[in-house]
Amino acid sequence: MLSAAKKEFIEFMMSADVLRFGDFVTKSGRNTPYFVNTGNYKTGLQSAKLGDFYAAFIQETIGDQFDAMFGPAYKGIPLVTTTAGALARNYKIDKPYFFNRKEVKDHGEGGNTVGYQPKDGDRVIIIEDVITAGTAIRETMPILKGCADVNVTDMFISVNRCEVGKTPGKTAVMEVAEEFGIKVHALITVKDIYEYLKEQGTYDSILKSMETYMEQYCIFE
Repeated sequence: MLSAAKKEFIEFMMSADVLRFGDFVTKSGRNTPYFVNTGNYKTGLQSAKLGDFYAAFIQETIGDQFDAMFGPAYKGIPLVTTTAGALARNYKIDKPYFFNRKEVKDHGEGGNTVGYQPKDGDRVIIIEDVITAGTAIRETMPILKGCADVNVTDMFISVNRCEVGKTPGKTAVMEVAEEFGIKVHALITVKDIYEYLKEQGTYDSILKSMETYMEQYCIFE
Protein backbone atom coordinates (compact mmCIF):
# COMPACT_ATOMS: atom_id res chain seq x y z
CA MET A 1 0.00 0.00 0.00
CA LEU A 2 1.39 3.37 -1.04
CA SER A 3 1.64 5.98 1.70
CA ALA A 4 0.26 9.49 1.12
CA ALA A 5 3.81 10.90 1.31
CA LYS A 6 5.05 8.54 -1.42
CA LYS A 7 2.09 9.36 -3.67
CA GLU A 8 2.69 13.05 -3.14
CA PHE A 9 6.38 12.69 -4.03
CA ILE A 10 5.65 10.69 -7.20
CA GLU A 11 3.08 13.29 -8.33
CA PHE A 12 5.54 16.07 -7.53
CA MET A 13 8.25 14.43 -9.67
CA MET A 14 5.82 13.84 -12.53
CA SER A 15 4.51 17.42 -12.43
CA ALA A 16 8.10 18.71 -12.65
CA ASP A 17 8.81 16.38 -15.61
CA VAL A 18 11.53 14.76 -13.51
CA LEU A 19 9.92 11.31 -13.57
CA ARG A 20 9.35 10.53 -17.24
CA PHE A 21 8.11 7.56 -19.22
CA GLY A 22 9.25 6.48 -22.71
CA ASP A 23 12.52 5.08 -24.09
CA PHE A 24 15.68 6.10 -22.25
CA VAL A 25 19.22 4.84 -21.67
CA THR A 26 20.61 4.88 -18.12
CA LYS A 27 24.18 5.79 -17.14
CA SER A 28 24.91 2.05 -16.99
CA GLY A 29 23.73 1.62 -20.60
CA ARG A 30 20.40 -0.06 -19.93
CA ASN A 31 17.35 0.75 -22.04
CA THR A 32 14.65 1.78 -19.57
CA PRO A 33 10.95 2.69 -19.92
CA TYR A 34 11.19 5.26 -17.13
CA PHE A 35 13.79 7.82 -16.22
CA VAL A 36 14.45 10.16 -13.31
CA ASN A 37 16.20 13.39 -14.25
CA THR A 38 16.51 15.75 -11.30
CA GLY A 39 18.16 18.23 -13.66
CA ASN A 40 14.61 19.12 -14.72
CA TYR A 41 13.83 20.85 -11.41
CA LYS A 42 14.14 24.47 -12.41
CA THR A 43 11.97 26.76 -10.30
CA GLY A 44 12.41 28.15 -6.82
CA LEU A 45 9.19 26.50 -5.62
CA GLN A 46 10.22 23.08 -6.98
CA SER A 47 13.61 23.39 -5.29
CA ALA A 48 12.06 24.42 -1.96
CA LYS A 49 9.51 21.59 -2.07
CA LEU A 50 12.17 19.05 -2.98
CA GLY A 51 14.21 20.14 0.04
CA ASP A 52 11.13 19.72 2.22
CA PHE A 53 10.66 16.12 1.02
CA TYR A 54 14.30 15.19 1.65
CA ALA A 55 14.45 17.00 5.00
CA ALA A 56 11.28 15.29 6.30
CA PHE A 57 12.68 11.91 5.25
CA ILE A 58 16.07 12.53 6.88
CA GLN A 59 14.48 13.83 10.06
CA GLU A 60 12.28 10.74 10.47
CA THR A 61 15.08 8.33 9.48
CA ILE A 62 18.17 9.55 11.37
CA GLY A 63 17.16 12.84 12.97
CA ASP A 64 20.26 14.94 13.65
CA GLN A 65 22.65 11.99 14.05
CA PHE A 66 25.23 13.20 11.55
CA ASP A 67 27.84 15.95 11.24
CA ALA A 68 27.69 17.08 7.61
CA MET A 69 25.97 16.52 4.26
CA PHE A 70 27.70 15.91 0.94
CA GLY A 71 26.21 16.45 -2.53
CA PRO A 72 28.13 14.85 -5.43
CA ALA A 73 28.58 17.11 -8.49
CA TYR A 74 26.58 17.99 -10.38
CA LYS A 75 23.03 16.98 -9.49
CA GLY A 76 23.82 16.47 -5.81
CA ILE A 77 24.81 20.13 -5.45
CA PRO A 78 21.33 21.72 -5.61
CA LEU A 79 19.92 18.71 -3.74
CA VAL A 80 22.24 19.06 -0.74
CA THR A 81 21.80 22.86 -0.72
CA THR A 82 17.99 22.81 -0.61
CA THR A 83 17.98 19.90 1.87
CA ALA A 84 20.31 21.72 4.27
CA GLY A 85 18.05 24.79 4.11
CA ALA A 86 14.88 22.77 4.72
CA LEU A 87 16.39 20.85 7.66
CA ALA A 88 17.34 24.13 9.35
CA ARG A 89 14.07 25.87 8.51
CA ASN A 90 11.62 23.03 9.28
CA TYR A 91 13.36 21.05 12.03
CA LYS A 92 16.03 23.36 13.51
CA ILE A 93 18.66 20.85 12.37
CA ASP A 94 21.37 23.22 11.17
CA LYS A 95 24.19 21.16 9.67
CA PRO A 96 27.02 22.11 7.33
CA TYR A 97 27.15 20.87 3.76
CA PHE A 98 29.74 20.57 1.01
CA PHE A 99 30.11 19.34 -2.53
CA ASN A 100 32.87 18.54 -4.99
CA ARG A 101 34.08 20.20 -8.15
CA LYS A 102 34.45 18.09 -11.27
CA GLU A 103 37.68 19.96 -12.00
CA VAL A 104 40.26 20.68 -9.29
CA LYS A 105 40.67 24.42 -8.77
CA ASP A 106 44.29 25.56 -9.01
CA HIS A 107 43.86 29.15 -7.76
CA GLY A 108 42.24 30.94 -4.81
CA GLU A 109 41.70 28.47 -1.99
CA GLY A 110 42.28 25.53 -4.36
CA GLY A 111 41.07 22.01 -3.66
CA ASN A 112 38.26 20.00 -5.18
CA THR A 113 35.50 20.52 -2.59
CA VAL A 114 33.42 23.60 -1.79
CA GLY A 115 31.76 24.48 1.52
CA TYR A 116 32.39 22.65 4.79
CA GLN A 117 35.84 21.11 5.24
CA PRO A 118 35.27 17.71 6.87
CA LYS A 119 37.37 16.52 9.80
CA ASP A 120 38.55 13.05 10.82
CA GLY A 121 35.72 11.13 12.46
CA ASP A 122 32.90 13.22 10.97
CA ARG A 123 29.70 11.29 10.20
CA VAL A 124 28.80 12.32 6.67
CA ILE A 125 25.58 11.61 4.82
CA ILE A 126 25.31 11.73 1.03
CA ILE A 127 22.40 13.43 -0.74
CA GLU A 128 21.88 12.07 -4.28
CA ASP A 129 19.15 11.58 -6.88
CA VAL A 130 19.16 7.90 -7.88
CA ILE A 131 21.32 4.78 -7.77
CA THR A 132 21.21 2.59 -10.86
CA ALA A 133 24.41 0.57 -10.99
CA GLY A 134 26.34 2.22 -8.15
CA THR A 135 28.84 3.90 -10.49
CA ALA A 136 28.49 7.38 -8.97
CA ILE A 137 29.00 6.23 -5.37
CA ARG A 138 32.22 4.45 -6.34
CA GLU A 139 33.45 7.74 -7.79
CA THR A 140 32.30 9.68 -4.71
CA MET A 141 33.92 7.63 -1.94
CA PRO A 142 37.55 8.38 -2.91
CA ILE A 143 36.68 12.11 -2.96
CA LEU A 144 35.23 11.95 0.56
CA LYS A 145 38.05 9.82 1.94
CA GLY A 146 40.50 12.20 0.30
CA CYS A 147 39.09 15.09 2.39
CA ALA A 148 39.48 13.43 5.81
CA ASP A 149 38.97 10.10 7.56
CA VAL A 150 35.20 10.52 7.51
CA ASN A 151 32.59 7.93 8.36
CA VAL A 152 29.96 7.82 5.60
CA THR A 153 26.93 6.33 7.33
CA ASP A 154 23.85 6.98 5.21
CA MET A 155 22.80 8.01 1.73
CA PHE A 156 19.47 9.57 0.81
CA ILE A 157 18.12 9.27 -2.73
CA SER A 158 14.90 10.10 -4.55
CA VAL A 159 14.40 6.71 -6.20
CA ASN A 160 15.75 3.22 -5.61
CA ARG A 161 15.55 1.58 -9.04
CA CYS A 162 16.18 -1.81 -7.28
CA GLU A 163 18.46 -2.84 -10.13
CA VAL A 164 21.12 -5.51 -10.15
CA GLY A 165 24.59 -4.05 -9.77
CA LYS A 166 27.92 -5.62 -10.73
CA THR A 167 27.22 -8.82 -8.79
CA PRO A 168 24.48 -11.16 -10.03
CA GLY A 169 21.67 -11.48 -7.49
CA LYS A 170 22.52 -8.21 -5.72
CA THR A 171 21.18 -4.72 -6.30
CA ALA A 172 23.49 -1.72 -6.49
CA VAL A 173 22.04 -0.63 -3.12
CA MET A 174 22.96 -4.00 -1.55
CA GLU A 175 26.48 -3.70 -3.01
CA VAL A 176 26.92 -0.19 -1.63
CA ALA A 177 25.83 -1.44 1.81
CA GLU A 178 28.29 -4.35 1.70
CA GLU A 179 31.19 -2.53 0.06
CA PHE A 180 31.08 0.74 1.99
CA GLY A 181 28.80 0.06 4.98
CA ILE A 182 26.42 2.77 3.81
CA LYS A 183 22.68 2.49 4.46
CA VAL A 184 20.77 3.75 1.44
CA HIS A 185 17.35 5.29 2.07
CA ALA A 186 15.05 6.06 -0.87
CA LEU A 187 11.99 8.29 -0.77
CA ILE A 188 10.39 5.88 -3.25
CA THR A 189 11.28 2.67 -5.14
CA VAL A 190 10.50 1.46 -8.65
CA LYS A 191 7.86 -0.77 -7.04
CA ASP A 192 6.14 2.33 -5.61
CA ILE A 193 6.12 3.94 -9.07
CA TYR A 194 4.67 0.76 -10.57
CA GLU A 195 1.96 0.57 -7.87
CA TYR A 196 1.10 4.24 -8.36
CA LEU A 197 0.67 3.85 -12.14
CA LYS A 198 -1.42 0.71 -11.59
CA GLU A 199 -3.74 2.63 -9.26
CA GLN A 200 -4.24 5.33 -11.91
CA GLY A 201 -5.52 2.77 -14.42
CA THR A 202 -4.35 4.69 -17.52
CA TYR A 203 -0.78 3.47 -17.98
CA ASP A 204 -1.23 -0.07 -19.39
CA SER A 205 1.51 0.07 -22.06
CA ILE A 206 4.03 1.63 -19.63
CA LEU A 207 3.19 -0.97 -16.99
CA LYS A 208 3.89 -3.77 -19.50
CA SER A 209 7.28 -2.21 -20.40
CA MET A 210 8.08 -1.76 -16.70
CA GLU A 211 7.19 -5.39 -15.96
CA THR A 212 9.56 -6.59 -18.70
CA TYR A 213 12.32 -4.28 -17.50
CA MET A 214 11.89 -5.16 -13.81
CA GLU A 215 11.91 -8.87 -14.64
CA GLN A 216 15.23 -8.44 -16.43
CA TYR A 217 17.05 -6.04 -14.10
CA CYS A 218 15.31 -5.65 -10.75
CA ILE A 219 15.70 -7.55 -7.49
CA PHE A 220 13.23 -7.01 -4.68
CA GLU A 221 14.27 -7.87 -1.13
